[in-house]
Amino acid sequence: MPALFDPILLRDLQLDNRVVISPMCQYSADAGSASSWHAMHVGQLAQSGAGCLILEATGVAAAGRITKGCLGLYSDANERAFAALLESVRAWSAMPIGIQLAHAGRKASSQRLWQGDGPLAAAEGAWPCIAPSPEPYDEGWHRPEALDREGMKSVIGEFTQAVARAERLGFDLIEIHAAHGYLLSEFLSPLANQRADEYGGSLENRMRFPLEVAAAMRAAWPARRPMGARINATDWLQGGITVREAIAFAAALEEIGLDFVCVSSGGNSAAAKIPAVPGYQVALAAEIKAATGLAAMAVGLIVDPHQADEVVRSGGADMVAIGRTALDDPRWPWHAADSLGVPLDVAPQFARARPATWPGAAFRKGG
Repeated sequence: MPALFDPILLRDLQLDNRVVISPMCQYSADAGSASSWHAMHVGQLAQSGAGCLILEATGVAAAGRITKGCLGLYSDANERAFAALLESVRAWSAMPIGIQLAHAGRKASSQRLWQGDGPLAAAEGAWPCIAPSPEPYDEGWHRPEALDREGMKSVIGEFTQAVARAERLGFDLIEIHAAHGYLLSEFLSPLANQRADEYGGSLENRMRFPLEVAAAMRAAWPARRPMGARINATDWLQGGITVREAIAFAAALEEIGLDFVCVSSGGNSAAAKIPAVPGYQVALAAEIKAATGLAAMAVGLIVDPHQADEVVRSGGADMVAIGRTALDDPRWPWHAADSLGVPLDVAPQFARARPATWPGAAFRKGG
């Protein structure tokens, strides 16, 4: 049996295989609430055959969304929309579904990806942003307000309230977004965190606020359900966060009670040059996994089933997350199973499209 299709247990949650559908922003929410686009998007991915599906970065506050089109879990209306979405999807799929909770920090108040992907102008409805330091993300971006201690307490409250809503909704796991230059990542990175108090400077200080958030979230989440974090292992720039620092942060998350890290990189500076080659972040995940007791998830240009299987088989990571790979091919886990010679259960409505009953499977892309 290929290692990619071994089950894995995270607390009381068993994933049938090691393929995880990564959070992917869709910029199609209405005041933070899931729309009919999400019903279509999540519904098709819930039939993909992956071991788990994690919903896109979801703001814990309206001001913490990246764009006006980003999902939120800060209002009763948001919660009702998620409840309807999950009820619809779960009527037809038993796939575990998680949610990534996030605050965009100084990268909030941005345009949707296809509208420019830059900061919103005042005429477009821009809103004030917060960050560890009053430093814009890049030239021309909003100058954020530096968080004071009361502001930090407020943000912690927003994260824990979103956790309570996620519990009521019955999400199977939570991933904390502490990567890609959003608020928690900003505190961790020397490129974004220029504070001179107990929340800046040394690694211990830079980790303090993200760990306070994570500890409060873990305490608010049922002990039987897993919680993890997406973290940066490098900023790809001199003076940014290092793998050694990421290992220390991951170890501290483990002490708090987190169960996995998804190892990513970049996003704290527009000047970073990221070497986007297949599996470019796998070695980072392997290093963090080897140094801690946390389960590790590798992500980033993992597109070939044999490549993904080798990542797990070699011990480089416990799980593989696919994002744009799944947008390109929402049935990628089916095709990975075929390529690796693994039987995979699918919805009976789709069974006649599988190789055992459909000759065309031998001719399709990846067949």
